[in-house]
Amino acid sequence: MQSTLRPDGSGDGPEPPEDPRVTVVVASRDRRDDLLRTLGRHRARVILVDNGSTDGTVEAVRRAFPHVEVVELGRNLAAAGRSIGVRRATTPFVAFADDDSWWSPGSLAAAADALASAPAAGLVAVDVLVGAAERRDPFCDVLAASPLEGGGELLPGPRVLGFMACAAMVRRDAFLRAGGFDDVVRFPGEEERLAWDLTAQGAPPAYVAGPVVHHHPSPRRHDAAARRRAVARSRVLTGLLRLPRRDALVRVRQALVEDAATRRGALDAVRDLPGALRQRRVLPRHVLADIAQLDGSAPGAGDRPARGVAGSR
Repeated sequence: MQSTLRPDGSGDGPEPPEDPRVTVVVASRDRRDDLLRTLGRHRARVILVDNGSTDGTVEAVRRAFPHVEVVELGRNLAAAGRSIGVRRATTPFVAFADDDSWWSPGSLAAAADALASAPAAGLVAVDVLVGAAERRDPFCDVLAASPLEGGGELLPGPRVLGFMACAAMVRRDAFLRAGGFDDVVRFPGEEERLAWDLTAQGAPPAYVAGPVVHHHPSPRRHDAAARRRAVARSRVLTGLLRLPRRDALVRVRQALVEDAATRRGALDAVRDLPGALRQRRVLPRHVLADIAQLDGSAPGAGDRPARGVAGSR
């Protein structure tokens, strides 16, 4: 067996699981070098879902990390690949990591304790430190300041409608009941619809201060315009999946008038329109009210993107 890194980057693991209640699921495609740097840092059973890599990822991971369960999809399901990993897991809690992120030592156990202490919570979102400088991701402050009521003693922290997938741990059964990550939105922005559906089923996400995920963004990332285009596509499709017709059309209009990149994103959404309509189910009133509160306006009355609703990476 080839040696693996301990979470501090030294030694020859693998480390024993930090918490037997937790599995880490990673979905990746053509990020072999990133995975070889991060997989050894996960102090848990790891399931890698490979979305059809062509760069030798599967072979390299199996050589370097024979303890990692590799699921070869042979095609790119993007974020929906994580749902396959969750179904393969046998633990009550599943943490997500990207190929360029890992949970700090002790954080998996702390997040699992938070979920175990609050059976009403379907997901906990934790803090993210970015890069070698360990800069706190500003989205963490958005989550920490969530104005949504209904947390109290039922949740381990503020109730939220957003999270970053690479810094979230889910209650496996709640995640699966909510449908997991879908094959319509795919990536990025896959968090929004899941957060809405968890809330609709009575297992809302909560923000928990303390546990930390380290995120060292891969250099192989889209430029800013491509990112805006992809996010606009996801916002349009998420609206079509779950918002009343008027509010869904507001999102389309926002994308069309903002800039060239978001207009392209709205056009990209057209090819997935049939799938979105097949899976369309309007959210219950209390979730729509939460979205409106974060947006700062009544449903359908404003054209601003909802504040703190979708994940940010």
